[in-house]
Parts: sequence; C-alpha cells; structure tokens
Amino acid sequence: MNSLTTTAPGLGARLYSAADWYDAESLLTQDERQVLARLRDFLDREAKPLLADYWERGEFPEQLARPLIDLDLMEPAELTVDGPARGIYQGFRIFELARTDASLATWYTAQAGLFRTAIRVGASEDQQGEWMPKVIDFSLKGVFSLTEPESGSDIAGGLSTTARRESDGSWILDGAKRWIGGAATADVLAVFARDAADGQVKAFLVDRTTDGVTLEKIHGKTSLRMMQNAHITLTGVRVPESMRLHNVNSFKDVAAMLRAMRSDVAWIATGIAAGAFEAALAYVNERQQFGRSLGSFQLVQEKLARMLGNVTASLSLVVRLTEQQAKGIYRDQDSALAKMQTSLFMRDTVALAREVVGGNGITLATDVARFHADAEAVYSYEGTHDINALIIGRALTGESAFTR
Repeated sequence: MNSLTTTAPGLGARLYSAADWYDAESLLTQDERQVLARLRDFLDREAKPLLADYWERGEFPEQLARPLIDLDLMEPAELTVDGPARGIYQGFRIFELARTDASLATWYTAQAGLFRTAIRVGASEDQQGEWMPKVIDFSLKGVFSLTEPESGSDIAGGLSTTARRESDGSWILDGAKRWIGGAATADVLAVFARDAADGQVKAFLVDRTTDGVTLEKIHGKTSLRMMQNAHITLTGVRVPESMRLHNVNSFKDVAAMLRAMRSDVAWIATGIAAGAFEAALAYVNERQQFGRSLGSFQLVQEKLARMLGNVTASLSLVVRLTEQQAKGIYRDQDSALAKMQTSLFMRDTVALAREVVGGNGITLATDVARFHADAEAVYSYEGTHDINALIIGRALTGESAFTR
C-alpha cells in the first residue's frame, strides 16, 4: 500500500485508505466526505507547514483560527438542509483534525464540543435560542471551565469555587480554575461554582474581561504545547442572573455534559493514533537501512500491524458509540469505555510509531514526536484511565469504588 490518503472523494477514492481498513468512512455521505476533503486540503496546505515550529515555540498559530472557522465545519450548510449535522460526520471531523494535530483538534473541540455541549445541556430554551447560533458561527467563543488547581478527578465533590447570590439577584464568584484551554481568546468562560446557599453546582457565563478575572498562561508544558492553557483566578466577580445557565442545578447536570464530551475525546485519541501510524508508515517506506527499505523488515511490519490493529479497534469503538448516541442512548459507562480504551490504544500506537522511526522519532521533522508527546495530555484529560475504569467497574458490579 503506497498511497496513504487522498483528497479526491468525489472521484470515488478513499479519505483514509491506510488507517481505516474496515471502511468506517463508508458510513459518511458524499456531501460529508466533501466537507472533510475541504478540511483536509486546508490542513495540508495551511496548517501542516506551521506545526513543528509553533509546537516548539509553545504558541498557537492564531493565523489559522479565522480560516478554520470560515470553513463552516460545525454545522455546514450543505449538511444541515434537513436538520443538524450527523454525529458520524462530527466524529470524523474531530478525527481529521486530530490525525493532523492534537492541539488543533483540542482547540476546535473546545468550542464545537465542550462549550457547545455546556450550552446545549445547561442553557434554558430561551438562552439556547440566543446563544447557540453564535456558538456555531464562533461569534460567541467560550471555554469549559471546570477543573481547579486542587481538584481534577475528584471535582464532583472537591469543587471549591463559590457562587453567592446577592440581594439584587446577581452572583459573586470566587475561586480558581486551571488547565482551561483557549481561555485567553474566549469571549466568555463557562464557570462551574458551588452555590453557597444550597451547596449545589451552578454554571455561569463569565465575560473574560470583567473585573476580578485574571488569566495566567501555564508555561513549561511537554504536551499539547500549541494549546494555550490558562490558570484563571476569580476574585469577587459579579455575574447577572441572566448569564447563569438555568438548567444546571447540580453536578448531575455537569455529569450529563461530561457523558457527551468523552466521546469527542475518544475520537481525538483515535485520530492521534491514526496520524502517528500514517507518519510512521510513510517514514519506514522511505527510509533505507542495510540496503533496503525499513518497511521490508519483519519486526517493523509486526509493529505496523499492531498499530493498524489499534487504530481499527479504536475506530470501531467510536463509530459504534456515535451510532448509539445518535439513537439517544447516553450512558456514563459507554463513553468511559471508549475514552479509556482508545487512549490505551493511542498510547501504545504512538510508542510503536516512535520506535520504528528510531532516533528521528524524537525530532519534530517526522511528526511522530509531536503525536508521541501530545498523546500524554489526551490520555489524562476528560477523565483519566483510572477514573474511567472505575465508572465501568461500577456499571459492571453495581458497586462504587470511588470512595470508601
């Protein structure tokens, strides 16, 4: 197999001929494939030449943001004549971004996945009517601000940011959030805080520039270096009642958001694995050692086969999960299983890719090193391996092992 992918689905060729051996792509309509081909063309021409440099600098290529938004990928006009874009298209959109770069996928999904889900699940009908069109066209950019400096996996019980209702109906927020990707360029922060009156979690859209909001860039990262993560401090921040998400009244409502979001991260993990595999395959087919192609050696072929198996299994998981969710079936254990297992497959795949590329696999020139490093962040965010395993274990046994 010499050709990895093609950008000409209109001619009947495959988008993912190397990484998708069981042809999950065939579930896409012709129009959906054309939109993805448009994305592919942009990523190949405009994004790929910038990635290594910006990754090493630890900066996001802001010049890509507006053109990426202008591609109209969230709800493309040609896909929404009879209703919203299908979940399988949205999944492959994430996959396409992630097989190019994990930070690009994370940046786009922060709006199209996390923030949009916060509005879809947490906002009232009137609020959705006002905000959702702006979310879709990016005229209202937001970020999901849940994780705190001292609470990640235990955020359900450990959330310490407070919300205090004032006599005029407004709210005062105090606390801190950490690891919030894209916060510096967002219009609003979707902040989750514990109501001082009833102890329940509420959610608020906080203007990033309002008094009392301080953002600090997190430096020194070795993963997702292009993604700009922030530490946010909230000191006496006043928020009107109209900017409270009216359908968030406890952590159960937040959990409903996370249930949907984990499927997006499983697609990201699958895309990273595919990108690492494709980069490694291209390298071993070109690299000569001992007078022959690296790809002709038995041990290299065994590792390629394992990588392909990981990607194929991951695609099977996320496609089936997406089909279930399209039927309205959302279960914590389903998204937890997909996130847990695709992340494991991703971690194994990027390690094997780095191995077959050898010493060049620790440089940015082959793309493998970038996938290898970025996989670590994806392995941890939106539920660590252990937390997702416990969600699955609870469903299997009927016993919660989270606390004793």
